[in-house]
Amino acid sequence: MPHVLHHVGLIAGAAVLTGALGNSVLYVVGLLLSIPLLRRLRSRFGTGWAPALGVALFTALFALSAFVVGPRLGGADAPAPTPAIPSPSVTTPAEHDGHH
Repeated sequence: MPHVLHHVGLIAGAAVLTGALGNSVLYVVGLLLSIPLLRRLRSRFGTGWAPALGVALFTALFALSAFVVGPRLGGADAPAPTPAIPSPSVTTPAEHDGHH
C-alpha cells in the first residue's frame, strides 16, 4: 500500500491544475514569476505604462491559451456521439414482459 501512495501526488497535482481553479493558479504563478521582468520594464521606461502593458499582454495570451487553444487540443467541447439506431440490447417493455 505505501508504494501506491506516491502516485497520489501526481493525481492530486493533475486534479488541482484542471478546470477554473487550475487556470487561476497557473495565471497567478505566471504573474508572480513575471515580477522581475515587470520591474525591469518600469525602470527601463520610467513609467508604469510598460509593466501594465506587459500584464495586459500576458493576460490576453494566457486567456487565448486557456480558453481557446487548450479546449481545442483537449477536445473538451466535442459532443458525445449518439447512435442513430438503438442498439440490440435495448428492449421495450412489451419485449421484456414477453420473455418472462
